Amino acid sequence: MVFGGYAVSIGITVAGTVLSVMLMALYAYPISRSDYPYRNAFTFFLFFTMLFNGGIVSRYLVYTQVLGIKDSYLSLILPLLIVPFNVIIMRTFFQTTIHPALIESARIDGAGEIKIFVRIVLPLSLPVLATMALFSTIHYWNDWFNALLFISSEDKYPLQYLMMRVLNDVQYLRNNVELAAQNPTLMQELPNESLQMAMAVVGMGPILLVYPFFQKYFVKGLTVGAVKG
Repeated sequence: MVFGGYAVSIGITVAGTVLSVMLMALYAYPISRSDYPYRNAFTFFLFFTMLFNGGIVSRYLVYTQVLGIKDSYLSLILPLLIVPFNVIIMRTFFQTTIHPALIESARIDGAGEIKIFVRIVLPLSLPVLATMALFSTIHYWNDWFNALLFISSEDKYPLQYLMMRVLNDVQYLRNNVELAAQNPTLMQELPNESLQMAMAVVGMGPILLVYPFFQKYFVKGLTVGAVKG
């Protein structure tokens, strides 16, 4: 079951990170352009979602009744696709790094908006893209709450949800007075803090392996993207 949880978590993390960075870049770039007519409206919508949300019940109803993705891997990917704070960092990076004259020069040479975005903006934005990819990777890898809400099949449990259940089960058994009185030997054999430490190592392993590949971009992408709001 642990290896199955690893496979689910890795698949969800990879797919979610790629889609998340792609969608956030597509959202952040237009609102970073001063010539985009709906820039203020989309920026306000972004800030609004940071301040207000519909709550757990409404989200559960939308995902299960409207979208019909209960017990689906999509229910683990969609909730974390766009993070408003990360979009703001990307927008600020585009504003401070991509000079308007560069875009205008490419437009004069006959490049369209899509070509400008793919061939010019994205290659110059590797630091912030790598930073957002790291953030998204951590968000997806550490997420267990959405699995608690939407996943009912054991073969679709991510690793973090499995670890949470194991720790909660052990804690429940330790706090069960009747069971302790009936089976004192069993209670002594239950794992203690060593289980928590082992779970921590299992959970952190992939992130520790991934971080060195993003490290050279991380500081630059975060600092440049936070220069001004």
